[in-house]
Amino acid sequence: MAQSTLDSMPGASTGTVVITEPLNFWGGKRVKPREEKNAEPVFEPATGRVLCQMVPCGAEEVDEAIQSAYAAYQKWSKMAGMERARVMLEAARIIREEKIAKLEVINNGKTITEALGNIDFSWKSIEYYAGLAGTLAGQHIQLPGGAFAYSRREPLGVCVGIGAWNFPFLITTLKSAPALACGNAMVYKPSPMAPVTAVILAEIYKEAGVPDGLFCVVQGGAETGSLLCHHPKVAKVSFTGSVPTGKKVMEMSAKSVKQVTLELGGKSPLIIFKDCELENAVKGALMANFLTQGQVCCNGTRVFVQREIMPQFLEEVVKRTKAIPVGDPLLGSTRMGPLISKPQLEKVLGFVSQAKKEVQSALWRRSFVPSDPKLKGGYFMSPCVLDNCRDDMTCVKEEIFGPVMSVLPFDTEEEVIKRANNTTFGLASGVFTRDVSRAHRVAASMEAGTCFINNYNINPIELPFGGYKMSGFGRENGQVTIEYYSQLKTVVVEMGDVESLF
Repeated sequence: MAQSTLDSMPGASTGTVVITEPLNFWGGKRVKPREEKNAEPVFEPATGRVLCQMVPCGAEEVDEAIQSAYAAYQKWSKMAGMERARVMLEAARIIREEKIAKLEVINNGKTITEALGNIDFSWKSIEYYAGLAGTLAGQHIQLPGGAFAYSRREPLGVCVGIGAWNFPFLITTLKSAPALACGNAMVYKPSPMAPVTAVILAEIYKEAGVPDGLFCVVQGGAETGSLLCHHPKVAKVSFTGSVPTGKKVMEMSAKSVKQVTLELGGKSPLIIFKDCELENAVKGALMANFLTQGQVCCNGTRVFVQREIMPQFLEEVVKRTKAIPVGDPLLGSTRMGPLISKPQLEKVLGFVSQAKKEVQSALWRRSFVPSDPKLKGGYFMSPCVLDNCRDDMTCVKEEIFGPVMSVLPFDTEEEVIKRANNTTFGLASGVFTRDVSRAHRVAASMEAGTCFINNYNINPIELPFGGYKMSGFGRENGQVTIEYYSQLKTVVVEMGDVESLF
């Protein structure tokens, strides 16, 4: 494995790292761009300085990566599930020993505490699907006259993964682990804003023993993504990102009838009833809104609070929001780092300014300028709580993807369920109540792929994750994901003479 970047991580600090190695990977090695044109700067969110240059892959490079993946697939798919499992378990072991979290923080801006949790989840996801690799099987069916049939669960071929910038390394593992367990190869395109850790996973897979080319990384934006979606040797596309881009991925993939999994945006409701344990409800609301600077697709950003407890809830949630330490994401004491980019920061601040115009409410926010001189150019903002919101407000209807919590009062269960479901999204939902019957009744009523009861943003690898409505389709995580990275073949065996009508 090329160690230079990772070797520098133990002593690295914010504002010191520069990435010079190639970020593409296929044929078992890092690959330099053919041309340096159209290079895009990649910024360190905490400082605003240039971390590296991302050069998008063109048609020839994309084809080369896919051909490399297809050749590796021919070998990998013929291995027994237990053989694949042993290689994947070795990859999980290597991840546990690598210093990837710091590099993730430097490229993404999330806190080191969260990044360490993400890396922990990453090796667990590979370990989980390694455990399933040896269990993949079909059925045997006895037919009349001694004939029989059986089904075979087979891989799809070369799968494409297109990732998002909020969980760069984790999403890479969540897409590649089930794909590889089923016998597929994968060509992965990370977000152009967070491109540096996907290639680390490619090197880890190689070190673990996968065939050269089995997991490839190509860099680029929309044009590179389009080349991947249209390539005739690609069997499936798994995309995580925004709804508009997801629609384009689906449209492009449909032209050659590729399978598609879409994990898109959300504007999820969190419902807090007056009989809740208030301390837990406040903690849940904070976890539902401020992880990764609010840049989480399943965040519960519409917080519905029953009117009787609204004053107590607001007092406590604002007090705790004000106390969140914002600053250098590599410090263990920091609980909120910078947003991913300057345009994203400006977009989020624009939503807050718009909210001020739409309602005369107790709007809590404060400007944030880090005291550390090296952070002056970073993309920081303070977490924000918007009080007395209405369902028709822009901040309530549209996905903000920043640390902004919108709080709305409600009176009855029937009313709040109707309001909670009145959205085009359907990724997640949550409810806090001591009433067990109500909890399950509300969960059953939510038009969303996940409902958290008396907690929020708990997504174990064992459980399926995905959306309803415009939040996408297909599932990641859990055993069901095997269905999305494999296909069934039916084999019918006649043991006697053929009966013919002709």
